[in-house]
Amino acid sequence: MTITDRLVRQLDFIAEIDRLKSVERRISIIGGTRLENSAEHSWHLAMMASLLIEYAGEGVDLLRAKQMVLVHDIVEIDAGDTFAFDDRAREDQAARERMAAERLFGVLPPDQAVEFRALWDEFEAFTTPTARFAVALDRFQALLLNRGNGGGTWHMHGVA
Repeated sequence: MTITDRLVRQLDFIAEIDRLKSVERRISIIGGTRLENSAEHSWHLAMMASLLIEYAGEGVDLLRAKQMVLVHDIVEIDAGDTFAFDDRAREDQAARERMAAERLFGVLPPDQAVEFRALWDEFEAFTTPTARFAVALDRFQALLLNRGNGGGTWHMHGVA
């Protein structure tokens, strides 16, 4: 692969992931004025990782945790955001997301495709201390936003 081919693939991926800004989640930002998008969600998690790393415990790699939370929802560009309380959508979520991961990470040069896919796979498996920290942040953020909205998003969707 030439340097030009590599750069073209990287720039194609950068353009592709810009679409994450258009993936609307079912949770509103604090203040409830609008729904959060998946790109904002990923950025928020990366900031949370920096702030809350002191609570992570042994064996957590902060840089890798940030990379995981920035990569974990890229698949939503193709697969869409699956609401945690939508049992029907969750039935085929894993298959939709695997297909999306193959296509999206396949845009990258091969070495970066392997690296990004490994981050995504590690997050999904959450078997390492770093992945468990990243997944905990992902789950905790929803609680924080709903707390900041007086449970508004959960009330809107009938979540008890």
